[in-house]
Amino acid sequence: MTELSVLLLGVGLGLRHATDADHVVVVSALVQRDPGVWRAARIAALWGAGHTVAFLALGLLIVLADVRVPAAFEQAAELLVASMLIAFGAWHLARSRRANPDEERSPVGASARPVAIGLVHGLAGSAGIALLAATTIASRPVAVAYLVLVALGTVLGMVTLTVVMSRPIRWTLRQTGHLRHAVALFAALLSMTLGLSMVVRVLTA
Repeated sequence: MTELSVLLLGVGLGLRHATDADHVVVVSALVQRDPGVWRAARIAALWGAGHTVAFLALGLLIVLADVRVPAAFEQAAELLVASMLIAFGAWHLARSRRANPDEERSPVGASARPVAIGLVHGLAGSAGIALLAATTIASRPVAVAYLVLVALGTVLGMVTLTVVMSRPIRWTLRQTGHLRHAVALFAALLSMTLGLSMVVRVLTA
């Protein structure tokens, strides 16, 4: 495989990585707070910034310093993601019962939240991608470039996907009555089910 092919593969892997179910569920939950197209893109970009920092920090340690990440660390990161999914499901349920679910939030909290969640997502699963790069790509500069392109591809994929999702989310939030409640209930159950399934998978691995 040529170096160009490896780099293109990195972009493709990043784009696909953005569509992981746990990423999509959490970011779509964040977007529901403010589903405008540009604001949705901003939320996804902030998530991507957090994801990139954690992903590259851990990935570069593995590729450049031959650090080996303990399995317990990866399991803890996965369980933290699962806990977030369960918490977001509970948040959906509580939000759907509030008299004014669209009330304003603190701008600082609204910016910090997606960055923090992206950091957690960046830690979970990144060790495997980086270890694959370290063991299969002979050139370290190419391996580093591969990781950078995976990270950038993930950001690009998430921003694109979030912008696409923002329109149906915005339409749903404009509805009233049973439809809006049913969608909120479905989103909550989906998030909690995915989180619980991750817990089971990690603990039984």
